[in-house]
Amino acid sequence: MIKKSILIFSLSAFFAVQVFAQWSREEQERIGRLSREDHQLMMKQLGIKELRPGPSGNPKAPNAANTDESKATPYKSLPDPLVFKNGTAVKTAEQWEKRKLEIFEDFDREIYGRVPAKTPAVTWEVVKEEDTVEGEFPIIIKQLVGHVDNSEYPAITVDIQMTLTTPKKITDPVPVIVEFGWNFPAGFRMRPQSGPTWQQQVLAKGWAYAILVPTSIQADNGAGFREGIIGLVNKGRPRKLDDWGALRAWAWGASRAVDYFQTNPDIDEKRVAIEGLSRYGKAAIVALAYEPRIAIGLIGSSGAGGAKILRRVFGEQVENLASSGEYHWFTPNFIKYAGPLTPLDLPVDAHELVALCAPRPVFISVGSPDVEGQWIDAKGMFLAGVHAGPVYELLGKKGLGAAEFPPQETALVDGEIAFRQHAGGHTVGPNWPVFIKYAERYFSKSIP
Repeated sequence: MIKKSILIFSLSAFFAVQVFAQWSREEQERIGRLSREDHQLMMKQLGIKELRPGPSGNPKAPNAANTDESKATPYKSLPDPLVFKNGTAVKTAEQWEKRKLEIFEDFDREIYGRVPAKTPAVTWEVVKEEDTVEGEFPIIIKQLVGHVDNSEYPAITVDIQMTLTTPKKITDPVPVIVEFGWNFPAGFRMRPQSGPTWQQQVLAKGWAYAILVPTSIQADNGAGFREGIIGLVNKGRPRKLDDWGALRAWAWGASRAVDYFQTNPDIDEKRVAIEGLSRYGKAAIVALAYEPRIAIGLIGSSGAGGAKILRRVFGEQVENLASSGEYHWFTPNFIKYAGPLTPLDLPVDAHELVALCAPRPVFISVGSPDVEGQWIDAKGMFLAGVHAGPVYELLGKKGLGAAEFPPQETALVDGEIAFRQHAGGHTVGPNWPVFIKYAERYFSKSIP
């Protein structure tokens, strides 16, 4: 008998399948071919002829990913975020500000890539406004397009898609939760669910929410590098070895959304949250780390390339991320850690990405290993939170408050790093009530 919880789907994952299914076979083949060609071009620039293959996500496959905790930690230590590259210890908040620059440099050069010093301006336009209801809540929905200035290269057009939903009656500026997600087509409805949706839970607090569409910023494949914001800035040319990948591009788009919120009198720009699931969970924590105007993050099942320790041999591996199907999320330099280098050669790891969010609160969300599976490595994300704790404590904040992996559905929410593994699948759904209560604690006061 199939467990009921297996039937819980992620909105973003579900709709991604629908979008992909709408492409013709010819289009799917074209995207795959161009992605492989670009991947090979990057490997050639790196002087790499062959990569190590990644494990399979199918637990019954001969090359299934490891799920044995006794084999998960070949590393003896992790890079210390509180030690400068010259070996000097970081002992003050002022020193941490300088140490952060070293860590950002390593992430820029080796993992997520560099955003160009100059990027085009974005002009936001409200293309449609609707007075309607969400459940029992009267709301105003604004459909927005962020027109990216392409005057220096008119061959590429980038229009960022975002919807903003606010309570109909607002007396003071309200918080907003931004989800990396999809704008569903007219008439599309997910099947009914028990209890209020996350949107209704947000509206019940009097808050607003926005849906930012990442693929309107940069395509989620390697074929799209001659288009999107990366293609526009590069004027259609291939990426350099330390150029940004899709995750940094999506995070850049989140920053442009914050720009818009600062112009909207209904939104309190100091109370902006970011949320995403799976690959968009990766984008959410990258956005939180790099954009100081985002106050808090809900990071859903982000796994490798997000909040998971990359050195852990458990679930998805660097070799998977560096393949032609996922390399586009990262800078080309990252490919080399699947050959000839290894994850043990990485100068930074995910705990330092979490640390870069300090002192702002970050909530790490994950599903059940029996339902969601082991691919995303729940413990690997928990450990990233644990090892980021000393940075938060240096800044006068509280970390996870635990070093042992907690039982399922145990909420560690007393500190600025939070963690909860729910009993559902690849979704944030069961953790929304816990996160909203957690965020309310910070939204009732200013976050430094």
